[in-house]
Amino acid sequence: MKLSKAPGLEHTLSLFNEIKNKGVKIFLVSSRRETLRSNTVDNLIDVGYHGWTGLQLRGLEDEHMKVQQYKCEQRKRLVNNGYRIWGILGDQWSSIQGLPTAKRTFKWPN
Repeated sequence: MKLSKAPGLEHTLSLFNEIKNKGVKIFLVSSRRETLRSNTVDNLIDVGYHGWTGLQLRGLEDEHMKVQQYKCEQRKRLVNNGYRIWGILGDQWSSIQGLPTAKRTFKWPN
């Protein structure tokens, strides 16, 4: 990912666009480090992911947390900011488990 070359997955991009076109605000929560933001944003846009509302990456203060705890904290922040979580998609169980949860949860193959 450092070189902004991660491939997009067609089925995931299709679902992303379908959800976005319904007017749902999309927040991407990644355990990737904040220092990789520029490369991450470039890669997302290059492979077709644009129009998302927010991208949450791990800051220095988040480094000590396990992935599940970090992602739960990010979801709590969204809820505290007035958002309702409709769905969570992830390829790791640690990304989709824990509270707050969503109306729907989707586990993709890795």
